[in-house]
Amino acid sequence: MMMKYNKLVRDKIPEKIKADGKVPKLHIADEEEFWEKLQEKLEEEVGEFLINNSEEEFADILEVIDAIYKFKNFDRKEMEKIKAKKSKDRGSFDKRIILDEIWE
Repeated sequence: MMMKYNKLVRDKIPEKIKADGKVPKLHIADEEEFWEKLQEKLEEEVGEFLINNSEEEFADILEVIDAIYKFKNFDRKEMEKIKAKKSKDRGSFDKRIILDEIWE
């Protein structure tokens, strides 16, 4: 039986598939495909977290974010500065404010 996936998987998944006696067909993504699949993987992991809300699912999101950091060559310290500036200028989410309407 063959199952089609066409999705980004963690580096050790092919080994685990082989250990189960199965044969994975795979290829290495080029830059464009890798970026596309990273975005799909982020959506997938966020969706799973929204259903499950577990620490394990949240860790999966962080793993994808780490891959995006590397792929985009984002500097973590710079990201923290940007985040801190946004928090200072616009606030964070600590007060749990829900905007219901704006009247003009």
